[in-house]
Formats: sequence, structure tokens, C-alpha cells
Amino acid sequence: MKASRNVVLSLELLAAHKLRTALSVLGIVVGVGSVVLMVSAGRGAEKRIIDRIRDMGTNLLVVNAGQTRIIAGRQRQLSNVTTLVPDDAEAIAKDCPSVALAAPATTRKLPVRWEAENTNTNVYGITPDGLRIRNIAIATGRMFDPEESRARRRVAILGPTVVGNLFGKADPIGLQIRIGRVPFEVIGVTQPKGMDANGQDQDDLVLVPLETAMRRLFNITYAHTVYAQARRGDRLDRAEEEIRELLRRRHRLGEKPDDFTIQNQATLLRTERETAQSMTLLIGSVAGISLMVGGVGILAVMLISVRERTREIGLRRALGARRRDIRTQFLLESGLLAGAGGLLGVGIGVGAALAASALGYWDTLLSWPTSAVGFAFSVSIGLVFGIYPAVRAARLEPIDALRAE
Repeated sequence: MKASRNVVLSLELLAAHKLRTALSVLGIVVGVGSVVLMVSAGRGAEKRIIDRIRDMGTNLLVVNAGQTRIIAGRQRQLSNVTTLVPDDAEAIAKDCPSVALAAPATTRKLPVRWEAENTNTNVYGITPDGLRIRNIAIATGRMFDPEESRARRRVAILGPTVVGNLFGKADPIGLQIRIGRVPFEVIGVTQPKGMDANGQDQDDLVLVPLETAMRRLFNITYAHTVYAQARRGDRLDRAEEEIRELLRRRHRLGEKPDDFTIQNQATLLRTERETAQSMTLLIGSVAGISLMVGGVGILAVMLISVRERTREIGLRRALGARRRDIRTQFLLESGLLAGAGGLLGVGIGVGAALAASALGYWDTLLSWPTSAVGFAFSVSIGLVFGIYPAVRAARLEPIDALRAE
């Protein structure tokens, strides 16, 4: 009963000074709300990046000809290398036990025209296996088959961005476009994928059979890329080692450095996840600073309260209250202030995160453990900053307190 009476008394005392109580709680509300919102936004960004990487393919390894480097957020090939050939993809699929599928691909940016409309886009020569490895799905129309690839048929699959640029809202299936100067029949439109992890539009592309691209468009005998799919996600690193050993042997490199670059989806996922988590932690920490400001506000309010209630403290001591009772009373008040601010902050943070996601400003992913930690931390902040006022109140001598003006 004594504890419940203390709580009721604390609530009555806090309610007696509504404006002061509200201002002291405001810092905690802002701090907890900011932490919940920023961490939710950070986790949403992390999930978005990881989903985009996974959209590139399942258990994916990408072998690029020559050495590549990320420059200004885009992957750039440092030199033109012609040693990666379609037969390398066949050898990878056949001789690497950890690899399930491998497919060569080549790409170049070319003008694409339909009637009076034109656009410059990435034209990919790829095999049906490559479409499966890259998780490219068809929204309307169909994919080209191996026979069309071997026969060098002039058929094309368009990305949604290209369809919008050339045809607007019209259905392009069955229509004829020109890639460079070569006419192609549109047989399909891919499902939208959005931006990839490097900020490139995955829907701004045209897909044609590999042999058609190599002979009729690019006039080359080599591949720019080989896409490989590991049998299982836990064998990606092993598959990378097997591909590297095979290509070095086939290219007779000896002591020379690799003339190719292998991108491992598992490594990319780990790197992006660690980067996103670091940014989330940094943002959450910066937002958490306002919690400390809220704690200072509670400290100031409780010190004012001690000063205003000096005679009350003296009277309670004279009637038999112990120092511990006074100390507990003031700690309870500061804890209630911080707890109320924490609960309100969690509510506001969750509401803001849901609103931002619904309105399309950010992709957010709520973290209830973070919300619980934010609430617990706010209560802890209140108790820590309430210790000094509580101890100061408990040390007042009854006679001196009763004499105070």
C-alpha cells in the first residue's frame, strides 16, 4: 500500500504543475521518438538494399572480364579484356561442383527506336539460363528459348523503363523496334525491379539472345560477363574459389594477376549489411543525444521541485519520514516523468515511422526491441538524473527545512 500511495502522491504533485511537467517530459519524448524513427528508417534502408541485391539473382556470382572498380557509385571496367568467352561459362557449369548454372552475357549501350521515339539504353545479350540466374521474370509476353538463341533470332524483351520511354502506355508486344540499325520483334516485357545497390535502373534494359547480340549487334566473339549460380547459399565462397582456379587455368595466367573480377553476392550482402547497420547505429546514437538533453530537463525540474517543497520535506521528516522515504519519493517522480516521456516517445516514433512508410517518404521497418530499449533507457536516464535532487532532498534537516521561506 505504501508504494501505491507514493505513486498516487507523485502523480498528484506532477499534475499540480502541468506546464512544467510537460516541458520536462518533452526532451524525453523527442529523444525516444527520434531513436525509434531513425532506427526504423535505417532498418528499412538496410532491407531495401539487401532486397535489391537479392533481386539481382539467387546465390549469384558475377564474373566480369578484366578488373572492375566502383567509381562514383557505378561499377567501371578499367580495361577492355577479350579473354572471357562463352566456352568459359560452359566449363564453369561442367567442372565446378559447387556451381549449378553458368551463363555468358554481353552488354553495350545502344540507341533503340520505335517510329519517332528513341532512347539510349543498355542492350544485354543473354541466354535463357542467364535469365533464370538473374531472376528475370516476364510481366507480359514470353521469354526467348534456346532454339531462338542458337538461330540468332531478332527478338527482344524490354524493361518497363524502355517501354515507358518508347511506347508510353501502349502494349509493345508484337511491335518492331530498331536496336542500332537492326530490326527486332518485341516478344516480352519484364517485371519491374527498380534500382539496384549501385543506383542503376534495373528496368532500363533490352534483352536479346546472346548469339544475336554477339553476331548481329556487337560483332564480337567474347563475353563481358558470366553469371554463375551456386548450388546452395553456403557454398558461394567455395564456388568462387573453384571458378577462380578454373579460369586462371583456362586463361593460362601462371604468375600473372587475374584478368577477371568475381563478385560474390554473399560478400556484397555482408558488406552492405555492415554498412547499413553502422549508419543505423550512428543515426540512432545522434538521435539518442536528445535523451541526455531530456535528462538534464528532468534534473532541472526536480531541483526546482526540491526548492519549492522544502517546507513539505521538513514537515514529512518531522512526522517520522526517513531519509530513504524522501529519496524514494523524488526518484519515483523522476522515474514517472521519464517513463511517461518514454511511452509517449515510442508512440510518436512508431506513428511517424508508419506515416512515413505509408506516404512513401521512406521505407521503414519497425524494431520493437529498439522501442523497448529506448523506453528502458529513458526510464534509466530519469532515474540517473533524479539521483542528485533526491539525495539533496533527503539530506535536508527537518528544523532547517521548516524554517525555510
